Amino acid sequence: MVHKHDRTPLRFALITISDTRTLETDKSGDVMEELVCGDGHQVVHRTLLPDEPDQITALVFQLTGSADVICLSGGTGISHRDRSYEAVAAVLDKMLSGFGELFRILSYEEIGAAAMLSRAVGGICGNTIVFSLPGSPHAVRLALDKLILPQVSHLAAELKKHRI
Repeated sequence: MVHKHDRTPLRFALITISDTRTLETDKSGDVMEELVCGDGHQVVHRTLLPDEPDQITALVFQLTGSADVICLSGGTGISHRDRSYEAVAAVLDKMLSGFGELFRILSYEEIGAAAMLSRAVGGICGNTIVFSLPGSPHAVRLALDKLILPQVSHLAAELKKHRI
């Protein structure tokens, strides 16, 4: 449920994790940007990084001061090069366990048992909300449409309310 008082536009940083894509071929990043802006939020940073944990954690820490929400796409699978989960989980102060659980439920409804291969994760780093999503444009759309955008303003308001 979205609370009307929680509809403040938020600052999003969008990061695609890929060893093969470029900004020109980054369909998942395009989907993230389209949906975030279409929901009235602002994209303050968009980039593409290789699946290198040190680079991912460094950028997440760097962006926590300028973004309310960081969405990463890619690197959440089970291959040797999929290391986004480890990098993101390591920087989270609080996990939003329900995000990954709900994402996998919604994915299961669409793709069946293959949904268990996703290690999508969400949580809080400092005062910034962080979501790490699979790299497919469809998975990005599913996560943003069904989970992130309907609740992110409320999450941000709750986080702001409890800052010291």
